[in-house]
Amino acid sequence: MAALVVGKYYPGDIYRAYFIRVYILWNPGGSEAMTSTFHLVCGATGAGKTTYARDLVRRCNGVHFSIDEWMVELFASDQPEPMRFDWITERVGRCEHQIGRMAISCAQAGVAPVLDLSFLRASSRASFAALARQSGFDVTLHFLDVPADERWRRVSSRNETRDETFSLTVTRPMFESIWEPPTSAEMSAHQGAYAFPRQSAPG
Repeated sequence: MAALVVGKYYPGDIYRAYFIRVYILWNPGGSEAMTSTFHLVCGATGAGKTTYARDLVRRCNGVHFSIDEWMVELFASDQPEPMRFDWITERVGRCEHQIGRMAISCAQAGVAPVLDLSFLRASSRASFAALARQSGFDVTLHFLDVPADERWRRVSSRNETRDETFSLTVTRPMFESIWEPPTSAEMSAHQGAYAFPRQSAPG
């Protein structure tokens, strides 16, 4: 596939996604676009979403979109002290809007977007699922269900070691932020996949 060949010459998922989009705009009458699935990766803080998403990218030859990476690269140097929730929310919204546009372009080229956007709230998952379906693509919701004590252990370790999945230091209040696990109805509606089948989703 030509769009994939173009992407291979530019390392990094953001750059790969960008050049796939450029290829589509430059060659709209080219070979027929292949259909792809939007992969939404959700779980509470410390569930292992980024590690899982990166593995999924390798398995489906997709493109990884990480909200943490975008926020750190674009805005970390400009963040106010003390941090303001409204400042974060506004910029997350801007990132998600552009990620949505780029994800559609990738899917139109036959490249599966793997969306690692936290998706802590049901409304954000529904929004991206609707975007995918309105654009003619399927959706799979990947749910990482991990106990809270194990998640905090992972987060604490990551804060100290700053391994490859580290983007920013997660405090206890951040860790305990609002998390709305997907219900069984939501999983059914979005072709749900349980990454770690520990227990059923709430009804």
